[in-house]
Amino acid sequence: MNSRRLESALLFLSAALAMAGCSSGSKNANSGSPNAGDASPNVQDGVESNSSAHPDRRPLTLPQGTDLTVTVDQTLSSDRNQSGDEFAASLAAPVVLDGTQVVPKGARVRGRVTAANSSGRLEHPGELGVALTSIEVDGNTYKIRTSPIIRKGESHKKRNAELIGGGAGAGALIGALAGHGKGALIGAAVGVGAGTAGAAATGKKDAVIPAETRLSFRLREPVTISPGG
Repeated sequence: MNSRRLESALLFLSAALAMAGCSSGSKNANSGSPNAGDASPNVQDGVESNSSAHPDRRPLTLPQGTDLTVTVDQTLSSDRNQSGDEFAASLAAPVVLDGTQVVPKGARVRGRVTAANSSGRLEHPGELGVALTSIEVDGNTYKIRTSPIIRKGESHKKRNAELIGGGAGAGALIGALAGHGKGALIGAAVGVGAGTAGAAATGKKDAVIPAETRLSFRLREPVTISPGG
């Protein structure tokens, strides 16, 4: 009888322990579920969310004839620069193709002096030619070819004529006062010489492109830009 009671007690104790174990496992499983969800807040349906990811951007080709408007960084002059000198500039307006911005405003640009002829005396005003050679987009540098822009110094022929004519008139007046007819002829000749010398001294008119000048160039051949490298 005692053995049966002992056996019944052991069975009851075993059943109680088994039930306690199942209850504990269920609680652990339920408590683990929220933590698993909190561990990866940026993962939804197996796809990681990344707000900084760049959209797919395919290379775009700027066609021949595309306009590039730039702002020159430094002053260029036909009497100070030589053919082959490089200069820096920045894009003054974005380049847009079919509604898509290909090159942003402010992109760094490089150029080269293509011609630099200093002004002569009395005639031949200075001439300065420039063109773009490269453009930087997203850290990549692309070589480009553009049509040149030619600047010429102000024509000084009219100014020279005024100086020479004025010198002749003043010389003739002085000559007339000094020696009448003959003196007038001599004075006129002296006046012409003085006027010519004055024109030669002041007649240089070099071509200048001041810093911060806006220039518009045109591509001579297409260039392919790959946004984002």
